[in-house]
Amino acid sequence: MHAIQYEAPTTIEQAVGILSAHGESARPICGGTDILIQLRAGTRQPDYIVDIKRIPELSRISFDPKTGLRLGASVPCIQIFENQIMRQHYPGLTEAAHLIGSLQIQSRASVGGNLCNGSPAADTTPALIALGAVARLIGPKGERQVKAEDFVVSPGRTVIQPGELMVELLIPAPAAHTSDAYLRFIPRNEMDIAVVGVGASITLDGDKCVAARISLGAVAATPLLAAKASQSLAGKKIDAAKIEKAAELAMEQASPIDDMRGTAEFRKHLVGVLTRRTLERAIERARRN
Repeated sequence: MHAIQYEAPTTIEQAVGILSAHGESARPICGGTDILIQLRAGTRQPDYIVDIKRIPELSRISFDPKTGLRLGASVPCIQIFENQIMRQHYPGLTEAAHLIGSLQIQSRASVGGNLCNGSPAADTTPALIALGAVARLIGPKGERQVKAEDFVVSPGRTVIQPGELMVELLIPAPAAHTSDAYLRFIPRNEMDIAVVGVGASITLDGDKCVAARISLGAVAATPLLAAKASQSLAGKKIDAAKIEKAAELAMEQASPIDDMRGTAEFRKHLVGVLTRRTLERAIERARRN
């Protein structure tokens, strides 16, 4: 491992200043659960590591029933799982955060870091897409917002430009009779990478679906919003046939590959199974909500 300069700013302005000054040779770090492995493997070799966990704004969870959730980029996953507001209003994102590694990893890893790592198989990214989350970025040219489904552009690459910092994730407040869910398949019982992950958020009016968002992970070069599958439910009475149709459309959009964790055919099958199960879980929660 080559020599690296460690910086620990305490304000967003300081962090952006350091990142801007060093461009591609500087990388922010939240928990380090991904980047430290990349440094050891030599897949990333920055000259500067910018620790952002000391910036107060990046460590907050703030919820307003009208405006929604502001989730700081460096909030550890364990705090999300233990937060009653998160469990009540965003159960799918909460369970996705709780699936990341062991409890020790969850004490360091963050949802913001999970998204910024750019993995197609990230657990929290499909959950964020299902919720309509938006990432707030601040850089030398000012501030901008990017939808979660547009954030990852290829495996390991995101829309973040040199000098930019993700500050927080903005998630709309759930309407009445709205809830979400996330499910994945892994070869082992825990601490493994998703072979397939599916997120879903749904809003009901009685037995009728008002709105739905279905998202897929680990079945394409980037996490996906399954737009046709989502649209197939909107305005329809929810029943087994409608759920099955949404699952079929999700399978059509998936474009998985064969690798050591599963064949493309197996992954396509799992997309259908998990879409059905995730929708059923989200619908059950929405009816209680």
